[in-house]
Amino acid sequence: MSGFGLRPSLLKASGARLALTAAMVAAAATPVLAAPAPASAPERAQQLQSLLDCKKIADPTQRLACYDKAATVLDEAEAKGDVVVVNREQARKVRKQAFGFSLPSISLFERGEKTEDIAATESTIAEARRLPTGRWQIKLADGGGTWVQIDATEIPIDPKVGDRVKIRKASLGSYQMAVGNQREVKVHRVE
Repeated sequence: MSGFGLRPSLLKASGARLALTAAMVAAAATPVLAAPAPASAPERAQQLQSLLDCKKIADPTQRLACYDKAATVLDEAEAKGDVVVVNREQARKVRKQAFGFSLPSISLFERGEKTEDIAATESTIAEARRLPTGRWQIKLADGGGTWVQIDATEIPIDPKVGDRVKIRKASLGSYQMAVGNQREVKVHRVE
C-alpha cells in the first residue's frame, strides 16, 4: 500500500490514464502548433515583379530590352484585368465604401500607408423602405451600401430619399445610424 491508501495496481492504471490523456492533448495540439502563420501583405503580381527585376541587369541595352518586354506584359495584363493598379485615393475610396463590412482581404488596399480607422461615414439616402418587421432598410448614395435596422427603436420621422444619414461604429463591432437629427438606431450592413 502507498501512503495515500491506493493499491499499486490502481496507481499503475491512473498513471497509464494520465499518460494517455497527456498524449491525446499533445496530439490534438500538434496541428495547431504546425499550422502555417497567417499571410502578411499580398505578394506582388508576377508581371510587376518581372518589371522590377529588370533593375538588376547591368548591361544598359539588355536592361532596356527587359523593361520594354516587362512593361508590355504588365500593360496587357492590366488591360485584361489580370492586374489591377490603383492609386492611394482609389484605395481610400474602396476602404470607405467597405465601411461596415468585415473583410480581411481589404488589407490589399492598405499597402504602403498608415491607414486611418474609419469610425463613421455620412451620406444621403438613395432608397428607404420599411420591412414587414417594422424596421427599416436604407440604401445609401455614393456606394455606401445597404443597411438594415436591427433594433426595435422607432424612428419618429420616416426616412426618405435625400435625407442625410450618419453611421458610426459603436461598441463590440456594432453600428449606429442617425437619420437627420433623429435618435440613433442599431444597424447592420447587408450589401
